[in-house]
Amino acid sequence: MVMKTHLDFQPKNPKPNFRMGEMNLSPCITMNYEPRTMNYTIKNKPKTKPIKANLVRRRRIQMNVRRLTPLEVRRHFLTGLTAAISSIKSRVMADPTPQKKKKKNHNPIIDYLQYLALRVLVVFLYLFDVETNLNFTCFLGRLLWKRYHRGRKRALDNLRASFPGKSEQWYWQTCRRSFEHIAMLAVDVLFTPRLVKKGNWRDYSQFKTTERAKWLMKEGNGMLMIAAHYSNFEILGYMLGLFGFNVYSIARPLDNKFISNYLYEVRQRVGQKIIDKKGAAELMDNITSDGATLCFIADQDAGRKGIFVDFFGRKASTYKSIGLLAITNNIPIGVGYSRRVDNRFFFEICVPRIIFPKEWADKDDPLLWVTAEYTKAIEDFVREDPSQYWWLHRRWKHRPKEELVKS
Repeated sequence: MVMKTHLDFQPKNPKPNFRMGEMNLSPCITMNYEPRTMNYTIKNKPKTKPIKANLVRRRRIQMNVRRLTPLEVRRHFLTGLTAAISSIKSRVMADPTPQKKKKKNHNPIIDYLQYLALRVLVVFLYLFDVETNLNFTCFLGRLLWKRYHRGRKRALDNLRASFPGKSEQWYWQTCRRSFEHIAMLAVDVLFTPRLVKKGNWRDYSQFKTTERAKWLMKEGNGMLMIAAHYSNFEILGYMLGLFGFNVYSIARPLDNKFISNYLYEVRQRVGQKIIDKKGAAELMDNITSDGATLCFIADQDAGRKGIFVDFFGRKASTYKSIGLLAITNNIPIGVGYSRRVDNRFFFEICVPRIIFPKEWADKDDPLLWVTAEYTKAIEDFVREDPSQYWWLHRRWKHRPKEELVKS
């Protein structure tokens, strides 16, 4: 019997097969095939239709492929995932410094309109007494707590890590109260120069354990005063300027220069001097050498270049400049706070800790010791009433290299 090949056969009703043209199979099936026209010729005269040949070919391929077991599938998946993670880590280690975000270009017309709106709002607020305004801003703080989901989550996470073991109700009440204090600060800044004078400061404040710090500032040998984002921290510098002390405060200017200049003017009405954060390093040595008091807000994240010390049981990046300035100029560091009493415009002002140069003279690492000491003093007065601290801040944003390597 003579075997015939597929070249000896021709299909009865040859029709164009566009699927085979698209799949571009072997030349024996698709030779002289033109997908653009219906007229074509088949030189090789295939035995079977192209579709059937294609199915046969697929079956032969499938017969040679073994199906993977679930364990093998899982193993291959984990191998690919590990390789992807290693690739990402190598890229991060190769370029550890993230690119800085570009600053947005502010429209001066929009900035000025915002400034005018603020001035109109201030005039409207002055129509009511300070207690009414504080109650209204408490409502705004609760509204901020309800709507600002990302900030609320950050505040709750920080509070849970700082006070483990408390109830969930306590966390929520403390954080909501913290948001109220943040909102009330706006009224405090606007009403402090209007209300607090030399003749009536006792109606709005009470001083505790401040005598020693007062005499150190009067001596004129220079001093650093440290505060935190706690309650109305702005009134500390205002009170020192009101009593005639030579005080400089370092502050970050706002993006809206019109509003920033207006708030600077409000804060400097009684003698307090404000220095922009940018370029302050060049002036700090001259200020302290002249015997002035330099005020800092010292609970901000200092980035990767900061010195990491314990703050509520976790390492927190802290600025080196405060400790270096005190050690270089051999001047004391005072840690103070202002705490609101109820919802009133009345504050308890205290300087619970003064760090003297003789205390760090015999330390192996005086910079680390000084930074940890004033950070511990901040933690102590925050623990007395944590509801007035700004848990919204990203205080633990950057982590030390040891933790990154372990992770």
